[in-house]
Amino acid sequence: MPHPLARIVDQLKREPSRTGSIVITLFGDAIVPRGGSVWLGTLLKFFKMLDIDSGVVRTAMSRLAADGWLERNKVGRNSFYRLVKKGRQTFDAATRHIYDPPPSDWTGRFELLLIGSSEDRDASREALKNAGFGSPLPGVWIAPSGAPVPEEAAAAIRLEVSAEDDSGRRLLRESWPLDRTADAYLRFMKTFEPLRAWIGRGEPIADAEAFTARILLIHHYRRVVLRDPLLPIALLPKDWPGSAARTLCGEIYRRLLPASEQWLDGNATNETGQLPKPARNWCDGSLRCNMLPK
Repeated sequence: MPHPLARIVDQLKREPSRTGSIVITLFGDAIVPRGGSVWLGTLLKFFKMLDIDSGVVRTAMSRLAADGWLERNKVGRNSFYRLVKKGRQTFDAATRHIYDPPPSDWTGRFELLLIGSSEDRDASREALKNAGFGSPLPGVWIAPSGAPVPEEAAAAIRLEVSAEDDSGRRLLRESWPLDRTADAYLRFMKTFEPLRAWIGRGEPIADAEAFTARILLIHHYRRVVLRDPLLPIALLPKDWPGSAARTLCGEIYRRLLPASEQWLDGNATNETGQLPKPARNWCDGSLRCNMLPK
């Protein structure tokens, strides 16, 4: 394993277990575009490259299924998994937040959502968080006007507010921890800059290593960007590192994509055999559809 990638894997091992989160990243970035279903054995093979025990993976899959993210299809002695509708809705909102380009214009107004006390409040909160909404107070959520509202929060009371006065700017400051998000972007770049330099030298990389690096890249980026409200440039600090982190992620991703897709071609299966090629509207052959800037 190349030295920069080995360091990233070692760093992952020192963190609290994030196996379930990595599973969701893998589904979103690699499995959903190829039909959505994958054999448990494929997942175990991947996690073995991270030196994560199969028992830990099986436990994570069981928890994700119990929490309504995944469903299992048993064929003989083999288990296959796919995202269920509930998990897919939250996942789709998060996917747009990760891969779609940042907003290019802004009306000067914000969407304010009021979530009442109900049995669906927890689901609404998680979906809004994953869609980039901030929360200055319990039950109150805010995002730039025009931001898509997740289906889980469709029953919320919706208002429009201006952020151009002092009260509006204070509301923004209390809704999103921008300092912490900026620090997280800087740590992401520090972690993956050595990998970009290594790949940039034209060093050969095996298919398995490319796939491992690709998933860990998106896993780390996803953890940061889902905290980012993707505010209009006019509202961001001048030294905001989000754009630089996105560019770094895109450069590495495009370099890894061909070899990582070859690993999927040769190792990933579903109920009928080899995973299908990515859907035509997923990718143009060079990078994730609408993913990151060239």
